Amino acid sequence: MEEMKRRDFCIECRKETAYLLRKKDVVKNIRDKNYNFGITVAVCAECGGEMSIPGLIDKNVQEIDEQYRAAEGLVSIDDIERLMKIYKIGKAPLSLALGFGEITISRYLEGQVPSKEYSDVIKAALASPAYIRQKLLANREKLANAAYKKAMAAADSIESLFSVSNKMLRVIAYVFEKLEEVTPLMLQKLLYFIQGIYSALYGRPVFEEDCRAWIHGPVYPEVYELFRDFKYNPIDDARFALFERASDALTEEEKSVIDLVVNTFGIYGGKVLERITHNEAPWKEARKGYGDGIPSSELLSKERIMKYYETINHKYEIGTEEGLKTYIHDMLDMVS
Repeated sequence: MEEMKRRDFCIECRKETAYLLRKKDVVKNIRDKNYNFGITVAVCAECGGEMSIPGLIDKNVQEIDEQYRAAEGLVSIDDIERLMKIYKIGKAPLSLALGFGEITISRYLEGQVPSKEYSDVIKAALASPAYIRQKLLANREKLANAAYKKAMAAADSIESLFSVSNKMLRVIAYVFEKLEEVTPLMLQKLLYFIQGIYSALYGRPVFEEDCRAWIHGPVYPEVYELFRDFKYNPIDDARFALFERASDALTEEEKSVIDLVVNTFGIYGGKVLERITHNEAPWKEARKGYGDGIPSSELLSKERIMKYYETINHKYEIGTEEGLKTYIHDMLDMVS
């Protein structure tokens, strides 16, 4: 009903009418190549004709620009702005630090589309604090001392913050890609289930980090430290850009296991997942001798986790969603 309150002049009806916003597929030729774009159009609620309303042309230009960049794998204006925010660096200093001309970044922020070569440099800087650190060092003489020190300090800070392995980073990125909202508690449990199920199915761990038997279940301390620094929703933090695109490097086997976990364990909140891990042998055995309120950093070895899930696999066939759902149901039915 809210949509019907929008009104403007329809040149077909020759009067002011209500209109609806709809998506329309159009084909545009850019640099001798055809692209299909979905753009927003205003449709008269009375005659069905398209209407020209204020701001729509600008919106269509933005939609086409974003979809073209996505189709060609080019960075967006938002990507560049996040890069500047993460490393506390201005437009001209960023251009020089990346080895571009001084006004190149300014032009990109005004809407000029970067070349694939320059776009890849910006994407590499956005994905890796080590890479931008290397660029800062290589172009040190071009930068003012204050700009260099500020950006380098930010790079050092982020590099130390992201102390997890590349594989762990990729797994976390894929989990966030699949789930709209993930709490730190929920993430820890999902990582544990991914490690257990993957190692049971393929005979090796998916990432190298060791798990610990904390009071609230299995925890990866490096991941705990990483997300403790994100004060609010990680996705709203500019530094979350470091997670994006990381999942592209996962194998199909790794993605299939993460999909299994997300589609089964991922429908529950962190406290429910905690109940499941508290009923599992690895955590209970590691916690022997510790009271309910006593902290522990007892190791939950990869071997112990793998052996447990190999046993579970023989009973439930955890390589399937149906098997995992049955296992979850049985674990939740147990008396904690």
